[in-house]
Amino acid sequence: MITTTGLELRAGARILLSDINLRIQPGDRIGLVGRNGAGKTTTLKVLAGEGTPHAGSVERRGPVGYLPQDPRTGDLEVTARDRVLSARGLDTIYAEMKALEDRLGDDERLIRRYGQLEDQFAGLGGYAAEAEAARICANLGLPDRVLAQTIGTLSGGQRRRIELARILFRDAAATGGGILLLDEPTNHLDSDSIAWLRNFLSSHKGGLVVISHDVELLDAIVNKVWYLDANRATIDFYNLSWKLYQQQRETDEKRRKRERANAEKKAGALMAQADKMRAKATKTVAAQNMARRAERMLGDLEEVRVSDKVAKVRFPSPKPCGKTPLTASGLSKTYGSLEIFVDVDVAVDRGSRVAILGLNGAGKTTLLRMLAGELEPDTGEVHAGHGLQRGYYAQEHEQLDVDRTILELMRSAAPDQNDTELRKILGAFLFTGDDVDKPAGVLSGGEKTRLALATLVCSGANVLLLDEPTNNLDPISREQVLDAIARYPGAIVLVTHDPGAVTALKPDRAILLPDGVEDAWSDDLLELVELA
Repeated sequence: MITTTGLELRAGARILLSDINLRIQPGDRIGLVGRNGAGKTTTLKVLAGEGTPHAGSVERRGPVGYLPQDPRTGDLEVTARDRVLSARGLDTIYAEMKALEDRLGDDERLIRRYGQLEDQFAGLGGYAAEAEAARICANLGLPDRVLAQTIGTLSGGQRRRIELARILFRDAAATGGGILLLDEPTNHLDSDSIAWLRNFLSSHKGGLVVISHDVELLDAIVNKVWYLDANRATIDFYNLSWKLYQQQRETDEKRRKRERANAEKKAGALMAQADKMRAKATKTVAAQNMARRAERMLGDLEEVRVSDKVAKVRFPSPKPCGKTPLTASGLSKTYGSLEIFVDVDVAVDRGSRVAILGLNGAGKTTLLRMLAGELEPDTGEVHAGHGLQRGYYAQEHEQLDVDRTILELMRSAAPDQNDTELRKILGAFLFTGDDVDKPAGVLSGGEKTRLALATLVCSGANVLLLDEPTNNLDPISREQVLDAIARYPGAIVLVTHDPGAVTALKPDRAILLPDGVEDAWSDDLLELVELA
């Protein structure tokens, strides 16, 4: 169970939440919702103990599993399997047992130690638990060959799924279930994995708080909704399912507007009458009373929710370039004995639209990083054509230096533009006033997405390399990005799980990995997008 008392959260000088009391109990499956930048990620981080509140206290009892948007693990040399098993302490025991097996012989001391380890291993579930971990990983799209790799060789999406598998593996062993705090858990999952995760979370016996823009996930699992209102620095609590919450919220808004319209009409009439009465000295007191009554009438009303501001997302005006600004030939990448792809050729013509498709782990992000110049291929070359200006959007935002401020990152992206021009661009992406002095490391996933997109605007790029640009975005912001993709006149190479993004792109070609086959686009390929 998690409880908070007098919780106050801030982002710089801005108050996100003020004097909030929260309680998460077994059986609660809470959807934490609100616009990008409202403070959802910060709230979840503080509940997990990964962040410190500005004021108030947080008490946790029982196991807590926390999935951040961008998980980072310390040891990149550990295997993915051991990372998952470490959730129950099985990894170190298993490793020591394996090390002893070849040395046992007649050494009674080693035999006795091996027996102790075997008892500990069995007490924690033993080989059945190892099989359970592998089953959870497989359901999240992580086959055995991936589990044998070290964390450092995995893609960002695979690493995130390993962290999710680790949390769920530990939770499956907790008596009565622990508390799960999940920030966008369906990012990087294919449709089958999302369906499995819905079923897992629906049967979860402990507490759950989930931040997600996946409406189907929320509809399937949520029995309570916490709406974080950025305009009032508070949380509205609804003990309702997702669908009923949406209906209730719409009904509440209509009622508030109707009540305010009626009250404003009556208050206006009272104020008009008071103004007439003030002209007569004998009626002054009565006029003041009437005016106070009108003010109370308006003051007692519930506030009508202010519409959330929306980022005005746009992409740069592409600089002139040659007919084929970007080409690559014979690209390959191997991690250890694992071959990702071999002998891939790419040609990106001016204004062309290319979708890269393939299952998770097929190397889509790896290929995009090579085209962006962020990763060296094992073989082959990437060639910059006449006038090439690349704009790279990374799904894990690794191009953003988390220690630098928003404005500093914009200055690096556009050294020829002054601060006034940069602030104007940032304002369109909802970074205003003192916000621009915040370090990138404190931003939510949605805010990092907006910042990364803002840096592209300054680039003059004529080839955009976009890796999951709609992740972490609320529905309105996502529509803005889709519109920007549809309107951009330059070339785009896109990696995405979002069919809507592909529809907006209107690809003329697709590259299918790991084989690297290039083919003309057909709408039949759209089915592969969610599976990828």
